[in-house]
Amino acid sequence: MTDASDPLRFFWFIPTHGDGSFLGSETQQRPPEFRYFREVAQAADRLGYEGVLLPTGQNCEDSWITAAGLATATERLKFLVALRPGVTSPSFAARQTAALDRLSDGRLLLNVVVGGNPVELASDGVFLPHDQRYAQAADFLRIWRDLLSGEVVNHEGPHFRMVNGRLDLGAVQAPHPPLWFGGSSEPGQDLAAELVDTYLTWGEPVEHVADKIAAVRRRARLRGRNLRFGIRLHFIVRDTEEEAWAAADKLISRVSDTAIEVAQRRFNTEMDSVGQRRMAALHGGRRDRLVVAPNLWAGVGLVRGGAGTALVGSPASVAARLREYQEAGIEVVIGSGYPHLEEAYRVAELLFPALGINRKRPGREHSSNTSEFATAAAAAQARAAAS
Repeated sequence: MTDASDPLRFFWFIPTHGDGSFLGSETQQRPPEFRYFREVAQAADRLGYEGVLLPTGQNCEDSWITAAGLATATERLKFLVALRPGVTSPSFAARQTAALDRLSDGRLLLNVVVGGNPVELASDGVFLPHDQRYAQAADFLRIWRDLLSGEVVNHEGPHFRMVNGRLDLGAVQAPHPPLWFGGSSEPGQDLAAELVDTYLTWGEPVEHVADKIAAVRRRARLRGRNLRFGIRLHFIVRDTEEEAWAAADKLISRVSDTAIEVAQRRFNTEMDSVGQRRMAALHGGRRDRLVVAPNLWAGVGLVRGGAGTALVGSPASVAARLREYQEAGIEVVIGSGYPHLEEAYRVAELLFPALGINRKRPGREHSSNTSEFATAAAAAQARAAAS
């Protein structure tokens, strides 16, 4: 259990596969261009988000190269970058890790992605079945961790062999940049319990998330370890409940039934991800089953793989739902919204105050009482002077 009075740590999302105002539509799309990623990252940095997640996949710009560019354009923002055990070697990944951690001055985090789509994995030359992919990832991470810890590594494992491996240029963070990971299957939970620092879940109803956290925590304690827990959610926050739900309806107003059918068929036939099956089961591809818990809406998952749920509502109601997740053990939120630039502002300006998140930066306060944005403060000063 965590203390719900403590502020949540809040991350945002860089849409490296593109962005837009309507799901399932080519209208008002924003192409995946670095200049736009930089706008989103700089806004997140300025607004007080702790960091950003960069996704991975065939339809995404490379997360490592993108993060390297964004690190030089931001000041405090951390970068949660995909570490893919199946598609690179542990020594090469360790060198990349150390280099990007040095370039960013210690702002690198690693999101371990084993992969849940065998069709896409095959195009990357990965043909291992589901459970063996997690065994390979564990073998990989043991080597990766030891290299970054400064050890000379001699390893003979089921998937990797190394003789006198070493890393001459280390990372800023010791013993290594933190490892984050999300996996709902039993092999995934075992991997988390042994090797990672923060376990992530997609936005399921609170009781489901609580059960998953309890299971992972038990596995970790059997190994003498404690983990942090985070959740990945979309957000549609507006001044009123009515405005928020109208915005949710608008977001999927151009999604066709055919698009839903194609997406759901792909999720169910191509993918072997337990987490994806749990997401799809929340709504079953039906528009009339999208509200799956109070303020939890599964409309995004009609056509988007992975994180498919959003918290929808006023700042007060969304903050109340987040506190319920926090009471279940969640400490970190990775948020997103369409389009990501505008929604980064909405979440920071509407939701952060309700959560007690201080997004002011030292030395950046604006105290002018002469502009149209300061009339309320000027009036309060005048009343105080008159009294």
